[in-house]
Amino acid sequence: MDKGSTRTFVICCIIFDDELEAEKTAIAIKEVRRKLKKPDYYEFKFNKCSREYRTEFLKAVAGFKFRIRALVMKKEEIYSPELKRSRESFYNFTIKTVLKYNEKTIKNAKIRLDGRGSRLFRQSLLVYLRKSLNTRERTIIDNIRFRDSNKDVLIQLADMIAGSVGRTYQKEKSDRELYLGLVKKRVEDIWEFK
Repeated sequence: MDKGSTRTFVICCIIFDDELEAEKTAIAIKEVRRKLKKPDYYEFKFNKCSREYRTEFLKAVAGFKFRIRALVMKKEEIYSPELKRSRESFYNFTIKTVLKYNEKTIKNAKIRLDGRGSRLFRQSLLVYLRKSLNTRERTIIDNIRFRDSNKDVLIQLADMIAGSVGRTYQKEKSDRELYLGLVKKRVEDIWEFK
């Protein structure tokens, strides 16, 4: 928790209610990559992109139908010793929290997560999320797949949106309102965890 350049941690869900819309968005991302004259293996990552690339990327996806739900945690306000000590516990908790408190807008979801971490970590996360989120009355998660972010442009979309949300908390940055402003009509909820 003490590492990193920002004082906030942002986790972001990009929710598509229509698989075809997700495919169209993925194609638009690939097209903007070509427009920027980048190779097919180029990965959009908010913290590694220039202002121009961020802006072009977000303009390219803004017209598609998806919903943004984000959880923002200020690092200095995290008091749990377990969450501070264990990266795995922290990720498990934040992913569970952003999915659980969704005002019943996420049902039977096919979840795609950035596939980092060991196989054991991924397996324990799957078990934890299923036990924590699915009940007899309500199923939030239908299935979960781990994806390699440099091969999945929709994982890159989540990174770019999370970066855009995070930037709004950096008061010293002149572009703090720019990026999220480009996709503001897609924002369903940005929740500051207390």
